[in-house]
Amino acid sequence: MLTLSENKYNALKRLSDEKGVIGALAIDQRGSLKKMISEGSGKEDDQGIIRFKELISEELTPYATSILLDPEYGLPASKVRDQDAGLLLAYEKTGYDATQPGRLPDLLEEWSVRRIKEAGADAVKFLLYYDVDEDEAINELKHVYMERVGAECLAEDIPFFLEIVSYDATNSDAKGKAFAKVKPHKVNKAMEEFSKPQYNVDVLKVEVPVNMNYVEGYASDETEVVYTKQEAANYFKEQSQATHLPFIFLSAGVSAQLFQDTLTFAAEAGSTFNGVLCGRATWKNSVTPFATEGEETARQWLKDTGRSNIEELNVVINQTAKSWYDKVTR
Repeated sequence: MLTLSENKYNALKRLSDEKGVIGALAIDQRGSLKKMISEGSGKEDDQGIIRFKELISEELTPYATSILLDPEYGLPASKVRDQDAGLLLAYEKTGYDATQPGRLPDLLEEWSVRRIKEAGADAVKFLLYYDVDEDEAINELKHVYMERVGAECLAEDIPFFLEIVSYDATNSDAKGKAFAKVKPHKVNKAMEEFSKPQYNVDVLKVEVPVNMNYVEGYASDETEVVYTKQEAANYFKEQSQATHLPFIFLSAGVSAQLFQDTLTFAAEAGSTFNGVLCGRATWKNSVTPFATEGEETARQWLKDTGRSNIEELNVVINQTAKSWYDKVTR
């Protein structure tokens, strides 16, 4: 069981529904999203990405328990979110330095946990790229870094959401068969590591432990199966056993339908996940209309397809996710 302070406990409640399930919307993308909007609109400024985030917040937070934004472009969007939606703010710089090995983490230089809290956040999110099998010196740097972030969140008495994206330092193809074979080990061992008390993590935001495109019954006819359904189910079960912390799934940019199917599979496998923090699977197809046709076209897409995506996902979450109340004490 995770023991939380009164402030952290109440903050988690603000980020969740009344049952203790998190149905959060993520739009903390920065560099890639800004580039897509700029290329479509032909305008090289920040206004496009700022306004797009506002649109997402206005139209979709009435159907989400909370929203994840970034302090760089997302603060205006945080002001127009639905009043019942909680707020998470990202603390890391977007991307990583590809010129150096290790995908080392880096903080936003003009921000601190205290300032994020003062900006109205209910929780702090940090994204960490992690390969459990990478050079020990690189991983030790990451361990120390997360200890610092966790200590800062503990001092400010605000929940720490750690997002872990696994990778293989010896293989750059994250969608290929070779990585699919090692992904369960990478994902589940990373969760086990960052569930240790020295990191002061309160909620893990993680990938599902398999690539569903290689699972028997989900793979296309042209794709060689890597996992039988039973093997995949076992990996989901092992994932839940790897941590005592509440954990939520990220969508990793897959289609809305595949993400919903994955949650159903996870629940049937016995996963104890506590919700989702879902981004691109909900809104990614509105970026091009916004950039090329304008705000009203994108708004209509969000009112129709965007709302439908998130409401359909909510139905699945309500049927599959477990309450984090079962994992937390005060």
